[in-house]
Amino acid sequence: MKSKTYYFIGIGGIGMSAIARYLKQAGNNILGYDRTSTALTEELAAEGMDIVYQDDPSHIASRNIDMVIYTPAIGEDNRILQYAKENSLALKKRSEVLGMITSKKKAIAVAGTHGKTTTSGLIAHILTKSNIGCSAFLGGISNNYHTNCLINPDSDYVVVEADEYDRSFLQLSPYISIITSVEADHLDIYGTLSEVEKAFACFADKTDKDGMLFVKDSLCERIDFERKSLSYSLLEQTDYHAANIRVSKGKYYFDFYTPEKVYYDMQMTYPGRHNIENAVAALAVACSVGVGEYEMRAALSSFSGMKRRFDLRLKTDSTIYYDDYAHHPREIDATIASLRELYPDKRLCGVFQPHLYSRTKDFADAFAKSLEQLDDVILLPIYPAREEPIAGVSSKMILHKINKMDKYCVDKSQLFPLLEALNPELLVTMGAGDIDKLVEPITELLKENE
Repeated sequence: MKSKTYYFIGIGGIGMSAIARYLKQAGNNILGYDRTSTALTEELAAEGMDIVYQDDPSHIASRNIDMVIYTPAIGEDNRILQYAKENSLALKKRSEVLGMITSKKKAIAVAGTHGKTTTSGLIAHILTKSNIGCSAFLGGISNNYHTNCLINPDSDYVVVEADEYDRSFLQLSPYISIITSVEADHLDIYGTLSEVEKAFACFADKTDKDGMLFVKDSLCERIDFERKSLSYSLLEQTDYHAANIRVSKGKYYFDFYTPEKVYYDMQMTYPGRHNIENAVAALAVACSVGVGEYEMRAALSSFSGMKRRFDLRLKTDSTIYYDDYAHHPREIDATIASLRELYPDKRLCGVFQPHLYSRTKDFADAFAKSLEQLDDVILLPIYPAREEPIAGVSSKMILHKINKMDKYCVDKSQLFPLLEALNPELLVTMGAGDIDKLVEPITELLKENE
């Protein structure tokens, strides 16, 4: 088959890069644009993709492009996107292309306002370590495979993270669906929580009639899912749940209950009590597609997590540092609760970079309440992503609502002297913006202060 040439506008996005990798490995030519160079775009370039960082239409005009793929995070004023439209190039949103690719397989789609990246990563790891196998398009970099795209042409299954932003997940046709959480988020798109819930109900209805729908138990009471579903939870008496959870020598142990049997003493080294619930969902899916008990146990214990999801960056006698993608109040709550459980006697310092002006405006009170659980709170300026500033909305809006003394609002240049002065024994960085670029420098600073 003749190779094609695809142009990605916003190729550095985690979802975009996974599709680019898939099409590249299929023998196609990949070009792309992104605003800034990152570790991920450098990896893509090393894999043979032609990437530029200037919004210059000449990069696309000089090529014979078969299809332009773009992310809705790209603004309408992007000159390359405008060129593609004005010259009637074949143009598809990322979600449309993902729907086209996955429609040829039995798609296992994981949706949720949080929890979906770790859950989809777990499912992909368990299936990959079994004789069933899978391809996968993940919303984060797997620490086991060092990529967000797994390709297995011999497997019938493809694991995909189903993104609710811009209602993208309604482009998918899942064979198996999982819904991990439904919170008020992306209100710039949906307006109200009710509209968010309606979108997730529509996503559930798209599940294949011969497939299965797994839903976190508490959601079934709130949302009217017309399609029959199986429930899961952390500890409730649901179709699939955990029990007898304990921590020993840094590992979690729990019993996994299914409608058919109980799997005693499952072991998970990946930390965080909320991740046991994600593991319950992943194990439920694994059982439903026929993964054996030994394979499930071995895969669960060897799962090393996803980059920027409760990611342990440094652990010495005096300093422990985690990095996490948490950018919603409930995610912050889960991250802090897990750290408190693992290290109950340590003083916890958190650095948080709010993501989007609209989200900060909508959740300022909730962010403040969540961040109050930290011993020391450090706020960075808002990461705007696709948005223009909103008058009166800044990180100080959250700071003033935090009812404690040990709180700071600093820019990136002031962060390092502050961390040096605080010398935290337990540190967590949180946010979905470019805070990831600070992770390595922070790690080096903490090592130097040993």
